[in-house]
Amino acid sequence: MTTEIFPVEKIPFDQMPSPCFVLDESRLKHNLEILKRVQDESGAHIICALKGYSMWSTFPMVRQYLYGATASSLNEALLSKHEMGKEVHVYIPAYSDEEFPQVLELADHLTFNTFTQWERYRDQVKAYTERTGKHIGCAIRINPEYSENKVPLYDPCVPFSRLGVTRSHFREDLLDGIDGLHFHTLSAKNSDTLERTLEVVEEKFGDLLPRMKWVNFGGGHHITNKNYDVDRLIRVVKAFREKWDVDVILEPGEAVGWQTGWLVSSVLDAFNNGMNMAMLDVSVSAHMPDCLEMPYRPDILNGDEPGEKPFTYRLGGGTCLAGDIIGDYSFDAPLQVGSRIVFEDMIHYTMVKTTFFNGVKHPSIGIWTLDGEFRLVKDFGYEEFKAKLS
Repeated sequence: MTTEIFPVEKIPFDQMPSPCFVLDESRLKHNLEILKRVQDESGAHIICALKGYSMWSTFPMVRQYLYGATASSLNEALLSKHEMGKEVHVYIPAYSDEEFPQVLELADHLTFNTFTQWERYRDQVKAYTERTGKHIGCAIRINPEYSENKVPLYDPCVPFSRLGVTRSHFREDLLDGIDGLHFHTLSAKNSDTLERTLEVVEEKFGDLLPRMKWVNFGGGHHITNKNYDVDRLIRVVKAFREKWDVDVILEPGEAVGWQTGWLVSSVLDAFNNGMNMAMLDVSVSAHMPDCLEMPYRPDILNGDEPGEKPFTYRLGGGTCLAGDIIGDYSFDAPLQVGSRIVFEDMIHYTMVKTTFFNGVKHPSIGIWTLDGEFRLVKDFGYEEFKAKLS
């Protein structure tokens, strides 16, 4: 039985600060319960990918369900260690001599992107283990050269990818000290894609699997999406574990924060320059850069496609960038200064990618609690903007 989700129509967005990211604890708990079911029934270890979800004020809840977190930088590793306080997994595409000793102090698992990196740092790993008695599980990231991603920006298996080792370049002579393999080829995919990917992994790397203790299936598993086949995932993971006698690790980020909250904004100006325009106190460039990268169109609570409702507006951000345009949307009533515009599903990826570009006000961070109350977690001001510069 999963947690009952709080009705969005009962959340008083007009009484919250603007702009503000607002996470709903009931939606987060609902997702975590689904992930825990996968763990319990498949035997997988699920860790939170901080690159997709790093709202650390919620980690006290997250740590009750997941094994830990995975970091892609020293800063994320520090956040995982100090705020999540459980297993710390680290994969950095290229470790630096300056940071690696500190990463070693933090990590329980380390994945190396290439054998050249492994050769460079394996002696440090060995010496650290001899000195402390702490075993660090080390892995090589593999590239199975199979992906169903349609956007090259998010496809680590494109030709000449910089991420992972292909089978033709794999160094079996350097496996001493390696007890895991790691692949990450998915992006918001269902479990049938994972199943097909595993067939390729087994075909290309299956002879190595008996030598491994664990395999990390990476992220991109859209587990908490309502259309995701959770039963298939459980079946696939369980079968792989039993076939190869290995631990399986999943590291979703988006699935943790999927549909858990909003970005609340307000109209600062409404006018017509040939079409209706509305200027908001949020920026697609500074606060929703993934909408430009992907690109994708964020949904708006009670908003629709242009022309579907009586009043259509082009929504613009508050920076000086000419292309800071969120898109065209229609509404039931005319927009006025102060009207609230609530963007859906803004807590994963969008939230971690924000910037202080142009010095525009950064959205606050708040939580709609399980008790049905709003709690302001963080308000940003001049000092945070100044701290990024020198």
